[in-house]
Amino acid sequence: MNKIKQEIITKIISGLGATAFALSFIRFSGIKSILSLVILSMLAGTLGNLLFHWLTVFLLNQLQKANQRINTHGVYAFGSFPLESSLAPAAGGKGLSLAKLFQSGYPIPDGCILLPEAFIQDDLREEAWQAVREQLTRLRKGKTIPFAIRSSAAVEDSQKASFAGEFESVLDIRSDQEIREAIQTVLKSRHSQRVKSYSLAQGLQNDEYSIAVVIQKMIQPDFAGVLFTVNPLTGNLSQMTGNYTSGLGEKLVSGEISASEFSIDRPQGSYHGPEEIAPIIKNLHRYAHAIENAAGCPQDIEWASKGKEVAILQARPITTLNNFDPIRGVWNDSHKGNFLWSATNLMEASPEVLTPFTASLHSYLDGHGGPSLSVKNYSLNGIIGGRFYANISVQVSAFARFFKGDAHRAYREISGWWGEIPEDLEIPLIPLTSSEWSQNVLPGLLRSSRMFAAYRKKEKRFLAGNAARCKELNNKIKNTTTKEGLLNLWNQEVFPLYRDSLIHVVAAASDQQVKLERDLLQYADPDVVNALLSNLSGLSGQFESMGPAIGLGMILNGKMTQEAYMEAYGHRGVNEGEAAWPRPAEDPKWLDSQLEEWEKNPVNLDVLRQQQKNAFDKAWQRFSSQNPRQASPFQKRIFQAAKAAYQREAVRSEATRCMTVLRTFALRAGSLLGIADEIFYLTIDEVLELLSGRENSNVMALIPIRKETFQQYCALPPYPALICGRFDPFTWGSDPNRRTDVYDAQTQRVAEIGNPDHSDTLHGFAGALGIVEGTVRKLNSFEESSQFQTGEILVTTMTNIGWTPLFPRAAAIVTDLGAPLSHAAIVARELGIPAVVGCKDATMRLETGDRVRVDGGKGCVQILTKKE
Repeated sequence: MNKIKQEIITKIISGLGATAFALSFIRFSGIKSILSLVILSMLAGTLGNLLFHWLTVFLLNQLQKANQRINTHGVYAFGSFPLESSLAPAAGGKGLSLAKLFQSGYPIPDGCILLPEAFIQDDLREEAWQAVREQLTRLRKGKTIPFAIRSSAAVEDSQKASFAGEFESVLDIRSDQEIREAIQTVLKSRHSQRVKSYSLAQGLQNDEYSIAVVIQKMIQPDFAGVLFTVNPLTGNLSQMTGNYTSGLGEKLVSGEISASEFSIDRPQGSYHGPEEIAPIIKNLHRYAHAIENAAGCPQDIEWASKGKEVAILQARPITTLNNFDPIRGVWNDSHKGNFLWSATNLMEASPEVLTPFTASLHSYLDGHGGPSLSVKNYSLNGIIGGRFYANISVQVSAFARFFKGDAHRAYREISGWWGEIPEDLEIPLIPLTSSEWSQNVLPGLLRSSRMFAAYRKKEKRFLAGNAARCKELNNKIKNTTTKEGLLNLWNQEVFPLYRDSLIHVVAAASDQQVKLERDLLQYADPDVVNALLSNLSGLSGQFESMGPAIGLGMILNGKMTQEAYMEAYGHRGVNEGEAAWPRPAEDPKWLDSQLEEWEKNPVNLDVLRQQQKNAFDKAWQRFSSQNPRQASPFQKRIFQAAKAAYQREAVRSEATRCMTVLRTFALRAGSLLGIADEIFYLTIDEVLELLSGRENSNVMALIPIRKETFQQYCALPPYPALICGRFDPFTWGSDPNRRTDVYDAQTQRVAEIGNPDHSDTLHGFAGALGIVEGTVRKLNSFEESSQFQTGEILVTTMTNIGWTPLFPRAAAIVTDLGAPLSHAAIVARELGIPAVVGCKDATMRLETGDRVRVDGGKGCVQILTKKE
């Protein structure tokens, strides 16, 4: 019995119960007042409805459980297969999908599933065959009808692999003897060389050759075809695409004949294609849309039609949209669909290619209560070729309805985090119906808002106790001697600490500063506004991101011990978002080398900060005298922005400290598993599986391949800040004309931002006020920082807290990546160093020795002379 029938039965019996209670109350209550009688009889009816509804649901569930307890010898009808039981994986991809769809009320031709336990070698057990014959009798209902016999392997029709055509299928058979022979044919096909070759290519294991078999009623359709809920070639989510033929669709699926094509726009359902199937399109679109939502990923759907009726024959994930290569251990989420991705700001914490261990944490977080926003199972967090990206399409799709569907208007509200984008660059949206947005997206936004509010209330306690908690947990991990004990620590303490720390980071995020700047510009010149926002740490307290630089001077002045410095900042650095990256606190020589470099180029940071305070005081005096009515509210907002910035930086520092716990966990797991720091070439799921005792030699054998792949990705330059559509890092990297600003797959070109290459001016975001002329020093990585001389203009891809000690030496700072809230902009403003961030291609157009003029207030860099 499927869910629709259960709901119909429940509604009927609930209605009868309501009527019976209401009539009984009227008959026996003795109440004379009509008004009271009406109100109370309605209440009685409601009580009857609730009681009979609960009773019916209870009895139907008990009936279903009773049916499931009957020994079926491994043979189950679609309608009675226990979806939530331990048997579910044994049904295989196709069998489980058909059972789910049938029980959910979709028009699936009825059938049954034969689990692996029904077989002995390549034939049915005798008792299982008898159970199959009972199912055939039920399906025939006294008529002679055709059947289809298909395989259903454990990973067949899964997100990993489709196995389309790899196993045998036998169609249009009728007699019992033919059916038994067909079952044997399907079973034997699992031994074929093509199945083994396909499995090896997909990185699958031999124990996954075990298959179930599906027996299903065949229909004789007018038309049959395939519908993809997302374009499998381009990843376009806004259009379903399909093809069909007259009669049976088997030759179409196998590629033996050509077909007619059609498409359906999403979400409205507009049809483009031949008129002969137009009558079925409305239902086909409705079924496909619902099946995709229920499955949680784009679907490849086989269908057939008779008259105006549509039957769904099969539904499976579209494997060409697979984002993970299990052999090389690489994610490329740009393959999941057509989206706009941004690396701005994100690469501050992870400027290098992520190891498989660290990259896998993002998807693990999504599945275990992490803070990421998602729309229709598409996450804001993404990985492209080992680098962290944000799915802007997800964020804009969630908020576009607040702006009448205007994607660029919605983006402008969040541009403080991600920076500006070209007006002509498309922001692909995830197609959402009004009900999907109101029933799924909006409640999700409200839940997140409540969660973040709750975490903000716990922020003070988190900041006060996190350092001690991390220290205690690191010691626990190091003293754990068993895999089981380490696994328990992960589940009970390590992962909750890591997850909560990231939720704290998102909860503390604030773009108050960007909105404040936007409003201030309505009343004052950019120079005044920049000065008003360049002393936030002076108003709220020293930002954590400035600590590593200020602390070095304090040590040399005897105001801070080396031990205190390492306790405060030993967990911070240039690649602090990567678990495999050794922390400064692990290197006993690290601090001495930093102090040595500082002594070579001493800078009085107190003087720089005092200069910023003086500039702020002067700017505030000017602003308040020119805008007396606005002075009080803006003064309050400036202090609020300062406090928010201080809190954001403090929370981020403590969340980064939690990464040391994650690193300690990984290294301990590597020790217990006998692979040391090669543990970072496994995913977190693989590590947890190995700790649970399920040894997987195949995964261990993949480590050399993953190490080689990791090095190949590391050899590529940083990818474009903005990526729209599918992106192949190696194809892009081999293009001599590549740019690092925007890659637009749809137009097969790299888009340009700002002025073309022949211009002598680069444009970005105003990072920090000031105009400086000087000589460029381009650093491709922090490892080259010893080349940097005091008074040079620092040009690099991006900066983070690990670069902070270089800032006081710089005459100005210019970066490819960045936005108004990026690290370079924040620290440069507080130290009064002119900066232009988010120039997109500064490192490609500027070379060491070039002379430039940096205008931090206007956000531009003028090339004066090129080095000969």
